[in-house]
Amino acid sequence: MHTGVSINSFLMNSTTLSASDKMTTSENLAMIDQGSGEAIVFLHGYPMNKSIWQHFANELQDSYRVICLDLPGFGENPAIELPLTVGDMAEAVSKTLDNLGIEKCVMVGHSLGGYVALGFGEKYPNKLNGLVMFHSTAFADSQEKKQGRNKSIDFVERYGVSEFVDEFISPLFFEGRKQELKDSAETVMAMGRATAKSTVVEVIKAMRDRKDRTKVLEKANFPVMYIVGRNDTAVQLSIASPQFWMAKNATTHILDETGHMGMLERPKETLTLMRQFLQRVFA
Repeated sequence: MHTGVSINSFLMNSTTLSASDKMTTSENLAMIDQGSGEAIVFLHGYPMNKSIWQHFANELQDSYRVICLDLPGFGENPAIELPLTVGDMAEAVSKTLDNLGIEKCVMVGHSLGGYVALGFGEKYPNKLNGLVMFHSTAFADSQEKKQGRNKSIDFVERYGVSEFVDEFISPLFFEGRKQELKDSAETVMAMGRATAKSTVVEVIKAMRDRKDRTKVLEKANFPVMYIVGRNDTAVQLSIASPQFWMAKNATTHILDETGHMGMLERPKETLTLMRQFLQRVFA
């Protein structure tokens, strides 16, 4: 059962609240916390939860402290009922990491998680040892994309979460491997169906209204890695590619016959890329 709260019920702040800091609490975001050593923080995409990264956590925990967070409203967190921004979500991540005593980390963001990671990096660049953009972009939504978000909101309001998720998830996987990946797709659909309607709608609005954060990449004093699906229809290669040259220290890996879900479509390849990146960051 989801209990409706605003984003700021995840934030702890004793100062006067601004318009973007609406409520306060010391509660952490729900998480997987495994291993020890340098911290690696994984942020999931939409409308998923932390368990999408469980395989990575299991594989990396012998060398690192791996933290996979449920973003506000998702997974084991209470539903979101009031308006929020991607910046609000980044602040909830920051407060949770502060409560865990984590001063610096490598942050890995898939899709929505990449938007949140950039929001985190915008405000707390000195807390990042590195950034991985997993099928994500620093660009704001185009007008066409915004219109698509609005249509998604209308669809959810008319037909409900389950119908929306069934329509939304399937195209995220490469068309040529859908039969092979049907179990993975069903797992992701189950995550989406378990998400409260209010969260589904409010987070679409947050993604639609997020600002351009390419300056975060241009100013980055930490390594950046982009993992991209050549056949990604959600964050298209042709649209996302200009960001690949923005960070001073960046690498880009394009996965053939891969859509928007590289961690599931290409688990061995993406895990290897993660290991190589982390070895470079902490060399």
